[in-house]
This record gives sequence, C-alpha cells and structure tokens, in this order.
Amino acid sequence: MLFITIAGAAPAAADTFVGDAAATCSGLAASAQAPVRIDQAALQQPSTLSVAEKAGSPAARVAPANPAFCKVLGHIDPRDPNAPPIKFEVNLPVDWNGRSLQYGGGGFNGVLITGLGLPPAYPFDKPSPLARGFVTYGTDSGHQAKPGEPPQTFALNDEAFENFAHVAYKKVRDAAVDLMQRAYGKRPTKMYFMGSSEGGREALTMAQRYPDDFDGILARVPVINWAGLQHAGTRSGLVTMGEGWISPAQVKLVADAVRKACDKADGVEDAIVENPVACKASFKPESLRCAAGQSGDACLTDAQIKAIDTLHATYKFPFPLANGLDDYPGWGVSGEDTPPAASAGGWIAWWLGTAAPTLPPQPANGIAWIYGAGGIQYVFARDPKLDVTTYKPEEHKARLLEVSNLMDSTNPDLSRFRAHGGKLIMLEHMADYAQSPYAGIRYFESVENKLGKSETAEFARLYTAPGVDHVGNGAPANVDMLSVLVDWVESGKAPDDLKVVEQKIEAPDFATARSLPLCRWPAWPHYTSGPIEAASSFNCSQ
Repeated sequence: MLFITIAGAAPAAADTFVGDAAATCSGLAASAQAPVRIDQAALQQPSTLSVAEKAGSPAARVAPANPAFCKVLGHIDPRDPNAPPIKFEVNLPVDWNGRSLQYGGGGFNGVLITGLGLPPAYPFDKPSPLARGFVTYGTDSGHQAKPGEPPQTFALNDEAFENFAHVAYKKVRDAAVDLMQRAYGKRPTKMYFMGSSEGGREALTMAQRYPDDFDGILARVPVINWAGLQHAGTRSGLVTMGEGWISPAQVKLVADAVRKACDKADGVEDAIVENPVACKASFKPESLRCAAGQSGDACLTDAQIKAIDTLHATYKFPFPLANGLDDYPGWGVSGEDTPPAASAGGWIAWWLGTAAPTLPPQPANGIAWIYGAGGIQYVFARDPKLDVTTYKPEEHKARLLEVSNLMDSTNPDLSRFRAHGGKLIMLEHMADYAQSPYAGIRYFESVENKLGKSETAEFARLYTAPGVDHVGNGAPANVDMLSVLVDWVESGKAPDDLKVVEQKIEAPDFATARSLPLCRWPAWPHYTSGPIEAASSFNCSQ
C-alpha cells in the first residue's frame, strides 16, 4: 500500500459549519427525528491518498486524499419489524462549496456506500469530490449482505426489496439535506447523483421517479432493464451448462477473430474495436466452426456457436413488462478476453466463469449466472429451492410485472426532469458483459422518440466508450463527468465530444497511457493521423 499526500482543490467560496466544527458535528447525533437515527457523528482529520495492490476495479484501488470533514453514520428504521434498516453515511466537509453528491451502489448492494472514494469514471489524479468541497453520501440500500448467503436473499422481504428498488435512495437524499441544513444553516444550492451499474440504474430511477430532487445526474453502464437482464443472463448461463461451455483458450480465439475482422475498420490497428455496432453485424461466430473431425481450442463446436449466438441475440418475454418493453437486447462484440478480476473482465468474468454453470451457482461460475439464477429464485419465483432449468416466465407473470414496475428504469418521459432544469449524462462501455450497452442506447433513443431529438439534446447526452469493460478496463475510460455536469448545470456549458484517458495506477501523477475521443452517440472515433495513443489522432464521426 502506497501513501502520499496530495493537496485537494479548495472551493472558491466556502461555507462553514454554523458553530465550532467539532461541536456542531457531534451535535448532529442528537438532532435527527424518527425514523431517521444518527448513530455516530465525529469530525475526521485530513487523510492521504493510498493505492491498493488489488481491487475489483481500477478506480477501487485508489483511495483519494480527503480534507477535514464530519462523518455521520445513521440509519432509517423500517416500517416492517422484519425488514432491515436503511444505513447511510453523510460526509460534511468543514469547507463546503454548497453542493452535494450522492453515490450509487453496485450489484445487489448490501454494503454501505461511503461516498469517500472516486465516483464513476473519475480520473485518478483529480481531487475527490469531498476534497473539492462537495457533501458526499451513500447508502446500503436497505440491507446488509451476509457471508455465505446468496446476495438476493433480502428480496424475500417486500420492504427491503422496495428500498433496493428506489425508496432507500430518496429517503437518504432527504436525510442528507436535513443534515446539511442543520450543519451549515442552509440547504445545498445544487445536488448531483453519480452511479455505475446498479448505481446507474439508481441514477436513472431518480430522474424518472424523483425529477425535482437532482440537478445533474451521471448514469454509467446502467442496469436499466433490470428484469430483462436477470432473465437474459440466466438464459446465457443455461446454454453453456453442457457442451456449450467455452474454454479460456477458445475465448481468446473468438477475441482474436473479432479484432482481426474489425480492429482496422476505423483506420488503424490499435487493439480496440472503435465501432462495435458495425462489428456485431459483420462478425460471424460460425467462421470459427470446427471442420469435420476437428476439435480442441483452435475451433468452436456447434453447441459453442449456438451459445455465442444466444448471448448476442435478443431475449424475448412472452408478455410486455414495464413501459411496454417485452425483451432485452443481446450483448455485443469486442473485449471478450479482457482478463477477469472480481467484477472486471469479459466473458470469463461475467458469462463463462472458469467452470460450467451449476445449481446452486458456485464461485467459479460467471457472475451473470450467479446473479441471474439467484434473481430467478429469490426475486421472481421467490422459491430458493427452485430448479432454474424448469423456470417459465409465464408461470410468474404477476410477480414479473410487479418487479419490473419497481426495478426497471425504462420510463422515457423525462419531461419533468427537463422542466426542473436537470441535466443527464449516460455513459455506455461497449465491451461490457455485465449488462448490454444496447439497453442503454435503446433507452436514450426512446427518450428522443418521446420528447424529440432537439428537446432531448437540451438536457441529455449519451456517450459510448469502445473497448471498455463494465468497470473501466480494456481501453481509455476516465473522464471528469462531475465537472462536465457542474459546467452544464451551473454555467449552461453543454458538453460535446469529450476525451477519455487510460491512466497508470501509479501515484502521484497517474500518468496517461493513452487517450481517445469520447463521442456522442451515434458517432465513433475514426483515426486521422498521428500516434495511436493520442485522442488528437482521432475524430468523432458516424
């Protein structure tokens, strides 16, 4: 573990606590009103930046330097005595810039999001939001994961599941505003929300369900069509249970074939498929079919080709779910062989694992199977002993509709959020196998269809990052979206094409290894001239 001091950027004009910082902070413990409870409030001293050797994502390795702040830990009592409380953390900087930032969660949550780390896509070398003067906060979404239990167990309780769906984030937001009022004597002037994956779903949920609560929102790789994802992920697991399972060597075979077919299409060979949409249409897995009598890692069997085609294909429900959707778009191509590490990686991490799917799922299985099969058992069928191979959606229609209406952030009517003055940025990683980036692309286009393209452009942007996996590996992925949102919300500076960078996780400078344009959908980076490691060598065009 490396520790080094990095000075954070102080806010230009800061507010401070209404009285002595330590006294005001500790006094917050006695200020809450039921059902909100403050368990601890204590002033924290400035901390130094640290870099861990390993973590589930590149950003998770970096613990940024933070200033003096009041750390408030609390919980919100449930209505149902059998439901867990909603736990939260609110961090109140001694020097406040008048803004707040709520962090989203991940997976099935169940861990407290502290708001002390880097927000989604954030560059490693930038001062943390807390160091910039933002109040930051997060929640466990209303349950705590327990070792040895499937992460979906909490969903057997109605209130716990409703908290996970949307209630917890609203309640914690309101509790945080109350704490800011008590600590500083005023409410925040602007409120922001940034979330990735499940947190990206939460971000879109806030724009759709609570359109007056936030001024700027980033939804990165959002698990937007939640019910569809659990079913599509389960289907992709089922098709690899037997002969369809694909070995790590064959994963590389496919990835090499994708790069050979599509890497040069943008004008240069740089190990990134810059236009994966066109590549999905042109790459054919059957080109790798084993010849008669051939077998092994140098080709694919018919069962394996069927498995890949299933992954790429749309999953269809027998009836419409929330907002009229009755399907989930298939996954794309590129990044198949991105190395697995926790929630990072390509096919091996998310789809295939290092062993074929089993029931019950085991840690060696792909995460999508662990999530999907458990979701079917605990969320949709509500039968932990269900044999998932026998599950039929039509036999659980009422529950699917209930879950979809709670969980799916697919409502395209963002007119109230727009009228409030809210700004939304969506960011999709095109080599993402945790969720299909095409689900987010389709949602953004549904907003354009609902409100009009020019009207949508007034308040929303969709960016697509080629070659990047779910958590930021594989290609340039870092961009300061918090500053982009602040500039748009507070100065009216609407963003155009941006730049993403891939940084070495080496403090203190976190040097840039390469960069690319981050293009507004539906444009892609195209090589013009110059070094392939520089964004200036590319432009964005369709």
